[in-house]
Amino acid sequence: MSPDDMLIIKIPASTANLGPGFDSVGLALSLYLTLEAERSDRWEVIPLTDELKAYPTDESNMMVAIALQTAAQFGKNLSPCKIRVMSEIPVARGLGSSASAIVAGIELANSLANLKLSNHEKLAIAAKIEGHPDNVGASIFGGLVIGSMSESGIDVIHSNLVQFDVIAVVPKEELLTKESRGVLPNQLSFYDAVHAGAVGNVMVAALLSGDLKLAGKMMSQDLYHQPYRKKLVPYLEELEKMAPVRGAYGIALSGAGPTVICLVESGKGQALLKRLQEELPHLQFLHLTVDQGGSKVTQKRKVI
Repeated sequence: MSPDDMLIIKIPASTANLGPGFDSVGLALSLYLTLEAERSDRWEVIPLTDELKAYPTDESNMMVAIALQTAAQFGKNLSPCKIRVMSEIPVARGLGSSASAIVAGIELANSLANLKLSNHEKLAIAAKIEGHPDNVGASIFGGLVIGSMSESGIDVIHSNLVQFDVIAVVPKEELLTKESRGVLPNQLSFYDAVHAGAVGNVMVAALLSGDLKLAGKMMSQDLYHQPYRKKLVPYLEELEKMAPVRGAYGIALSGAGPTVICLVESGKGQALLKRLQEELPHLQFLHLTVDQGGSKVTQKRKVI
């Protein structure tokens, strides 16, 4: 990037699990974290949205720190930048705000240091930081991502064939991932584990074949996390009963929560949103679609 250029990085939000796809299934959503970076004599992060004002504005900012760490892995140093940041993604609500920041940092390093990383290489770095490949994978690839992470590496399949509307039901309260994971059991019985795996397998197959009704049925039969987290998200059970009779095909806790997502046929999201809003006026509703493009990086000339 020349001193006269501005780097623009745009990262989609994500939802993970979709019920039984625990720590392995992610879906990119049409909310975005956007960075505008230009060369400077020091690192400076300028927040353009209120929620981001709570975070550091120097090189200790998470995105800058990850960019520096990523470049260092390849023996590169980064020249400082002034970075303007805007985010549409609610923080600590289960819509992948931290995952999008991780991916943004990696994309920043990739562009500034000309690392020429493939998407799979970006995913390997991001998943190591995040601990699982679902949210970061969706933010990198777009669409639907199914991933497995082990000592032998990361295996991932992504599809841009899934398309539907998503209504995100977002409460005002935050729910930290650490707290949400704290209510999960240490183990499942063999029988429950086999059944939970089968439910997840059918859900993924249903999504890839376009059978939203079957996918939604499987989402409601999760055994991995939703039964335990319902006490932290009291309106989840209410939405599971209410939303299907108003047009939703599937309802699930988004990541660790507290946001709940409702899947609905393309073009029918606004109607569902209106119906749910009338019933639950104390909650925020977002009408989203599946982002198919994943992370995007462009350059443009600065306006002097």
